[in-house]
Amino acid sequence: MVLRLMLSCRGGDFRVIVSTMKILVVDDHPVLREGISALLRQDGTDTVVLQAESGVDALEVIKQNADIDIVVLDLMLPDMGGMEAMSEFAKIRPELPVIILSSSEDPRDARNAFANGALGYVPKSSSRYALLSAIKLVLNGDLYVPRVLLDAGVDARIEAFASQGHGDTQLTPRQIEVLRLISDGSPNKTIASELGLSEKTVKAHITAIFKVLKVVNRTQAALAGRKAGLI
Repeated sequence: MVLRLMLSCRGGDFRVIVSTMKILVVDDHPVLREGISALLRQDGTDTVVLQAESGVDALEVIKQNADIDIVVLDLMLPDMGGMEAMSEFAKIRPELPVIILSSSEDPRDARNAFANGALGYVPKSSSRYALLSAIKLVLNGDLYVPRVLLDAGVDARIEAFASQGHGDTQLTPRQIEVLRLISDGSPNKTIASELGLSEKTVKAHITAIFKVLKVVNRTQAALAGRKAGLI
């Protein structure tokens, strides 16, 4: 659901927190950009879509909008490649999830995207619902892997994510709290309410947890956490 409502209690003060989904679309083709933006707006009336035509423009948009939830990024840009752009985004917002939208269906490009920090890879030949599914899946703390990569091998999904060489080497106390609630089967909204966080922050913590533990879903994270004695 795009419009997020959360009842938070801190010191006896109940507050309803309302936020909208903000997505940045980065592509150098105006028609394609507009088409993607229109599709995303149709998925939710409270979705805000920002646009950028190059990596440099995208960096400026990210700097000016600290509340961007996710980036949909073209692999080929006029000023820098998608991989370089992701690296530059990470310097500003290391927790910001990125989905690559590419005309390439080469599994090697998909693997490379994941190895460089992407959390989703959607070929432009996919149906319009694929991008919407990818965004929802990634924002829930998971990966979106296209059929072209899954067909390359049973373990491709885990391999792609586990091979990422960036991120912290250990979990923070707050991330361990989130991991403990994940192991209890709590959804993001419950975790946010329990810890007094926004759902956006919870999702960022879950993404970091997955990277550190080298897992791709909540069940694996819980198992890895127990095995490591973290929970």
